[in-house]
Amino acid sequence: MKKTILFAMGLAMSMMAFAQGEDKVETTLGADFVSSYIWRGQDLGSTAVQPTFGVGYKGLSLSAWGSYGLVNPADTKEFDLTLAYTIGGLNIGVSDYWFTTGGDPDGRYFRYNAHGTNHVFEANIGYDFGVASLQWFTNFAGNDGVNKDGDRAYSSYVEATVPFTLGGVDWTATAGVVPFATDFYGTTGAAVTNLSLKATKEVKVTDTFRLPVFGQVVANPCSQKAYMVLGVSLAID
Repeated sequence: MKKTILFAMGLAMSMMAFAQGEDKVETTLGADFVSSYIWRGQDLGSTAVQPTFGVGYKGLSLSAWGSYGLVNPADTKEFDLTLAYTIGGLNIGVSDYWFTTGGDPDGRYFRYNAHGTNHVFEANIGYDFGVASLQWFTNFAGNDGVNKDGDRAYSSYVEATVPFTLGGVDWTATAGVVPFATDFYGTTGAAVTNLSLKATKEVKVTDTFRLPVFGQVVANPCSQKAYMVLGVSLAID
């Protein structure tokens, strides 16, 4: 399984490199600085920098994303790779999440043992309807959670997102549901784990430089926790 995923990512990179001379390859480079790292309604750490780098060509993209704690050295570090394809409103993708904690106490990146790895492999499919988008994510390999019977849960997460503009600010409303029991998300059955509202606005720093600032309120009805996040984004065009 891991060899297939790595081969697919390598093949995608080779295709993009080959295509660079024929058509435009888009590059993404940036970073977010967040007051806390909240992911799908789960608290994964305190203040962090989250860099991202990616390349895309005609709907096909390969991206790398990470999260590194700036305050608490005990916060989990993360490094993710995602291969995705978008055509029209439809998107599909495969992600390799890696954390410093997991099945391998030594935190080795190149350890892919089925019962002793810190990698989680996830597939997703979604559709953007314009006024709203819907995504389904499922873990299919790696350090997945278990269900109530102790079997691999194939942990899944379904998310609906609605963007809108109000008062000169870009807003995003999100609702996320875990449909099955899994200790990966801390659920014992179907549960709402993520209700969030995010506001983003560009703050004028100089006549030629604007800084996107965002604030987010997140609630997890399943764990009965709530969070507030403040962040800024940096991007290189």
